[in-house]
Amino acid sequence: MTTNATSPRSNRGFASMDRSKQREIASRGGKAAHAQGRAHEFSTDEARAAGRKGGEAVSRDRDHMARIGRAGGKRRGVNLAAARAAKDGEPTQGNDASPAINVGHEGAAE
Repeated sequence: MTTNATSPRSNRGFASMDRSKQREIASRGGKAAHAQGRAHEFSTDEARAAGRKGGEAVSRDRDHMARIGRAGGKRRGVNLAAARAAKDGEPTQGNDASPAINVGHEGAAE
């Protein structure tokens, strides 16, 4: 069933349920997986290794890393200027005076 402004929404499916019902069902699924021995809980070392692997994959994209660095430097400069102005008692518009800096990533090279 397609939905648009003129047709009613379907009351079927997981996404149409209220949040508490979704949580209840998901909780039962998690408990069942643990009971069957199919669930996996990462140890600290496993989580650390997974994070390192992801970081290495992202950092291969040198252009992306450069964009992140530039954006962070610009943001830091804005924050420092606002802090100095506040310290000197000058009226400021806070950190909202500058637009947010968005850095996108098209996917890490494998």
